[in-house]
Amino acid sequence: MIFPLFRRNRRPDTISALYGMIVAQARSPVFYRDYAVADTVNGRFDLLLLHTVLVVGRLMREEEGKAAGQALFDLFCSDMDDNLREMGIGDLSVPKHMKRVGEAFYGRAQAYEKALAEQSDAALIESVERNVYGGGGGDAARRLVAYIRRIMAELDRQTVAAIAAGSRSLPDPAIDASSKGPTTND
Repeated sequence: MIFPLFRRNRRPDTISALYGMIVAQARSPVFYRDYAVADTVNGRFDLLLLHTVLVVGRLMREEEGKAAGQALFDLFCSDMDDNLREMGIGDLSVPKHMKRVGEAFYGRAQAYEKALAEQSDAALIESVERNVYGGGGGDAARRLVAYIRRIMAELDRQTVAAIAAGSRSLPDPAIDASSKGPTTND
């Protein structure tokens, strides 16, 4: 068919593969079972948002990754739009909800970026407790922060091209699920 050639939002398969990897990681049962993240629409959204923010942030740090970072963000927004519609949100309400999704993304991106820049985990734990656990979290939040630090270390070791290709996987969250989390950086 000729119509797909005229779509405005054609994405390379690599960005779709990268986003698919992020979604699969965020849906991993270990987060809901061992990290005590609520297995709800909001809990799943928070984990998807967390993973997407981290990968987009890493891509956007380098000039050659900006296009891939933007494409990944666009695919995330398109997926959220589709999910809202599947959940029965009416066409007139979708833009209002998408505005909230955008605000959540940018707010968390800013909070996580600032917290990750600090040597201490205190700000990152606070941000995770507020955004993922609704103000609580305790040891589970500390373990999630250890996992986030491992994600960032892994992403920093990879080239932008490798990340954008979606050919690598993110660290196994089960490793940090049973640990006591960071204790030396508090």
